[in-house]
Amino acid sequence: MYIARIAILLMLAGVPLTSAQETPSAPSQPPPSQPLFQFQEVMVPVRDGVHLQTVILTPTNATKPLPILFRRTPYGVPEKAPEQMPASLKELAQDGYIFVIQNLRGRFKSEGYFKLSSEVDLSDAKATNETTDAYDSIEWLMKNVPNNNGKAGMYGVSYDGLTTALALLHPHPALKAISEQASPVDQWMNDDDHRYGALRESYDFEYAVLEQADKSKNTNFEFETYDTFEWYLNLGPVSNINEKYLHGKIPYWNDTVEHPDYDDFWKKEAWVRQLHASTVPNLNVAGFWDQEDPWGPWQIFRHAAEHDPDHTNFIVAGPWFHGEWHTAKGDSIGIIPFGGHETAREFRENIEAAFFRYYLHGVGEKPDWQASTFQSGSNSWHKYPAWPPSEAKPTKLYLHSDGTLSFVAPENSKTEKPFREYVSDPANPVPYRLRPISPTYPAGDWRMWEVADQRFVDHRPDVLSYVSTPLDHDLVVTGPLSAELFASTSGTDSDFVVKLIDVYPQGARKPDWNPEQGPKPGQYAQSLNGYELPVAMEVRRGRYLQSFEQPHALVANQPIKWDVPLRDHDYVFLKGHRLMVQVQSTWFPVIDRNPQRFVPSIYKAKAGDFTPATQRIYSTPDLASHLVLPVMP
Repeated sequence: MYIARIAILLMLAGVPLTSAQETPSAPSQPPPSQPLFQFQEVMVPVRDGVHLQTVILTPTNATKPLPILFRRTPYGVPEKAPEQMPASLKELAQDGYIFVIQNLRGRFKSEGYFKLSSEVDLSDAKATNETTDAYDSIEWLMKNVPNNNGKAGMYGVSYDGLTTALALLHPHPALKAISEQASPVDQWMNDDDHRYGALRESYDFEYAVLEQADKSKNTNFEFETYDTFEWYLNLGPVSNINEKYLHGKIPYWNDTVEHPDYDDFWKKEAWVRQLHASTVPNLNVAGFWDQEDPWGPWQIFRHAAEHDPDHTNFIVAGPWFHGEWHTAKGDSIGIIPFGGHETAREFRENIEAAFFRYYLHGVGEKPDWQASTFQSGSNSWHKYPAWPPSEAKPTKLYLHSDGTLSFVAPENSKTEKPFREYVSDPANPVPYRLRPISPTYPAGDWRMWEVADQRFVDHRPDVLSYVSTPLDHDLVVTGPLSAELFASTSGTDSDFVVKLIDVYPQGARKPDWNPEQGPKPGQYAQSLNGYELPVAMEVRRGRYLQSFEQPHALVANQPIKWDVPLRDHDYVFLKGHRLMVQVQSTWFPVIDRNPQRFVPSIYKAKAGDFTPATQRIYSTPDLASHLVLPVMP
């Protein structure tokens, strides 16, 4: 949820102002010497008497009342108006908005206590939360900000997307449009902190410190070991985080380890369980390679779709890391190019700005689609009247025990073994990205790890790889993906990680160095030749296969079905490419180590509880492990 802080920094970093295309509601551009915005900092009162630090940026060239675009953040508000228009605001600013940014209660100068919580109790008239604070703030803004046109919109990425989305539960009448972008919805099920109950250890710990170590700043944990993989491994069990470092001083981390299962604490945090209709026109935005919140926007979209008679619930998804759609161009992710498209600019210009223009200025046309995606592989924008598209046909891709992938199911064979196996050792876990692993924040490689070349683990003995023959035609996959493994463990608890990978041909990209001089240092690796690009990845924890609320031990050496959701995608595996599936049982330290011996709570496990286990993946007619791909005709 950290990207919102980057958005604040972008507002303060000068980006050259480009000429604006006039729209019916756009103010004229000010001369170079004239400030872009009038800056005002106020303390906005809410219903319990708390005052929230709020910055108001009013265009100096406004010639008529303008709508308010409101963003609520825990990361700090600007200290001054930007001297040059940030790239992330340029397309919106051309239409004319009063931009308002507010610190959440308990952060920086805002009064009150910061709970780092998504809980909203609409039945308690005295309760205060992000929903009521948004309502009360819009009420105050409508009455106290001069020259507003009576309409408000909300938008934001990550935590700012969450505070935007929470306004859906009880929207102010003046709130006419929102765009939640990469909002989490259920921190136990998915997004930032867990994956179906499997703890995202490094992220959850580091983010809790970031937000709750100091009210007045964002705090990055200081590691005494350069490679954080080594630090987390030397740390030992998760319980040592409090014992050795935090000492119970970070409330959110305490809540995490005190509630290992999907109990009432997490269900109350799962605010989306209360959303069953499209209450405000909403442009949901998701990244297919979002390393923080890839799941939430799709859940908000689906919950709002339960009752959407006016068709005001939309979703946009693209080939982006967390918040990449607010970078200057978005013309690639890592070394993966987007075919000349500047996807971030195109999204802001053609979709985001047009959405708010229609609902807040009354100019333009309502979107005539339900979903719009940038499809990787074909590198093209697509519009769908419904999501998932009805023409996508669920197609099974089978894992065979000879290490191949095929759309043909396994058959009884005297030569083919019924399974493949490996030994998973918690003392030697598979790293989730190439070592040395930098801290999650600030910067580092965190944003790009979900597109990292998977050859770095391809030949580990505790990673099984299944590979298809080269495709003889383009394979278009559009909609939700999933895996169905039949697997066993010699232990009584276990994790299985499934990755669907696009293997590029060996000659995908012609070298661009002088053949006589050869590549410069490091240049050889910057190639798509043979690249193993992850398209979809997810983990399931065995103790929660029967019930999320009540964990159960596994029966040793008994094969059972593991359902592994792989989220929504729109991707083309090109002719000549191969499909690969990797299966492993550790993904460290982004996922905490499973002891592989059942204990009541992994967060209270002792060092002696961690034990190696033999894992088997089955490939027989009765136990046919496979993926389900939504294949387009």
